[in-house]
Amino acid sequence: MITIPHTVANFVASDALGATIVGFRSRNEQSRPFNLLRTQITRMLGSGKRLIGVTSATPQVGKTFIACNLAASLSRLPELRTYLFDLDLRRGSVAQRFGLSVEKGITEYLDESIDDLTGLSWGVAEQRLCIYPAREQTVLSSELLSHSRFNALAEAMRASAETDLFICDLPPVFANDDAMIAVERLDGYILVVEEGVTTKKQLRDALRLLGQEKCLGTVLNRYVKGIVGDDYGYGYGVDSKYASYYG
Repeated sequence: MITIPHTVANFVASDALGATIVGFRSRNEQSRPFNLLRTQITRMLGSGKRLIGVTSATPQVGKTFIACNLAASLSRLPELRTYLFDLDLRRGSVAQRFGLSVEKGITEYLDESIDDLTGLSWGVAEQRLCIYPAREQTVLSSELLSHSRFNALAEAMRASAETDLFICDLPPVFANDDAMIAVERLDGYILVVEEGVTTKKQLRDALRLLGQEKCLGTVLNRYVKGIVGDDYGYGYGVDSKYASYYG
């Protein structure tokens, strides 16, 4: 029977993280949107939703950026144990975001090159996040996600402690059928859309393919007003209304 290890096998120094990883910095105003999203996610735990995918209709709209920072922000909560799985098996970029030197990852586990998960996990020094990265490579990703090994992995996640939360970075919906296959085994998904790029038709079709009943919400990324602060103060720039609060 597969179990999810509670200990981390490999570590990366916090100063090796890419500049886009802001979710650990709770005193940095750039982490604020992820902290707000974090609270909405934790409210779902009472209904048993612990296996959560993050996807988008099309590539390059920031889904991995959202998944990584949401997981980082969640890991700051002491009552939770947070895991981040990179299931974008062909274009996995979680390792790059965190500055991880990955030789073998979750893909090698799914294709049965490796017998168990021991040794594949990564953590950030002095943080509580456990990461299972994937190397970017040419693989039969749909077949791997349809295999009994992935079914067993999802069941192991579900059988873990109720305080274990799993964030899964999925491929874009229209890239192939990977996201559709993975979402069937998860409790729900977050759909990332980009201001001025994602069309209404793409959004509507993505929801139809994945199943709207499993959609936990949408995230509007790269909102044009977000540069200097929108009506709700979700800004990232130096002119943000919350700069003095976080400073």
